[in-house]
Amino acid sequence: MRLRYGYFITCTGVVKNELGEVVEVHCTYDPETRGGNAPDGRKVKSTIHWVSAAHAIDGDVRLYDNLFTKENPNDVGEGQDFTANLNPNSLEEVTGKLEPSLANAAAGGLYQFERLGYFCVDKDSAPGRPVFNRTVGLRDAWAKIEKRGKA
Repeated sequence: MRLRYGYFITCTGVVKNELGEVVEVHCTYDPETRGGNAPDGRKVKSTIHWVSAAHAIDGDVRLYDNLFTKENPNDVGEGQDFTANLNPNSLEEVTGKLEPSLANAAAGGLYQFERLGYFCVDKDSAPGRPVFNRTVGLRDAWAKIEKRGKA
């Protein structure tokens, strides 16, 4: 794998605490791969995106998905109304670590979170504790839903 905008790395070992949780990862890196390209043509299977926990800020992200489980919410059985097709997973709220540059993001500000989608800063944000709402995801959720229905 490689570090985003960094080097190819290889895990050589891990150290776990008494609970079995990983507390250290030992790695080597290839200095010839800065920026993610290997002169010998090697490819990586994944890229690690990370934020320094020592410098990160806490924040909340609201991941909105389709409100309904069907493209036509009125497609219901007898005796039911459109609410039978409400998606119970239409909102996922995530709390985590964010880049420190987002600490004072102004309400209404627009951002692209790499490989995740486009977000706007919610009015519920507080100084040093921003709240972001996903406005557009980078994946087609309907295609995923249709695929599940056919499986």
